[in-house]
Amino acid sequence: MQNDKKFSFTELLIVYVIIVIIATITIPRLRLEKKAANEASAISSVHNIVNAQIIFLSNSGSEFYTNLAGLSDYGLIDSTLGSGAKDGYTFALSAGSTDVTFTVNARPSVYGATGTRSFFANESGVIRYNRADGKASSNSPPLDKSS
Repeated sequence: MQNDKKFSFTELLIVYVIIVIIATITIPRLRLEKKAANEASAISSVHNIVNAQIIFLSNSGSEFYTNLAGLSDYGLIDSTLGSGAKDGYTFALSAGSTDVTFTVNARPSVYGATGTRSFFANESGVIRYNRADGKASSNSPPLDKSS
């Protein structure tokens, strides 16, 4: 007589229910962690753009700041950031053509899904944020270590 040990339907159902419960608990947390990582990447990218603009102005011989493509062509930022999109955020950089100014904006590609804060910086180097679905600006609160 062969002694086959098989799982009963009830045992398989219990394992399935446990897996569903674990997935229900962990998947929303993973989404929150992904948004937080996207926001941290956006802050870092804005900081990198500000630093790249300072380096560009001091080393290029130009009298004015440049755009994202110019920073990428000059080798100061990577080509992904130079394209204007990275890690769930869209970046826009405008540089003054008659004065030495620039503004950089980072917005979630899909507000709520890829991030919940927009970021702004200018030649002052202060990064500011907005929690609403809209651009951050020079009037937005500054980013601090606890934000």
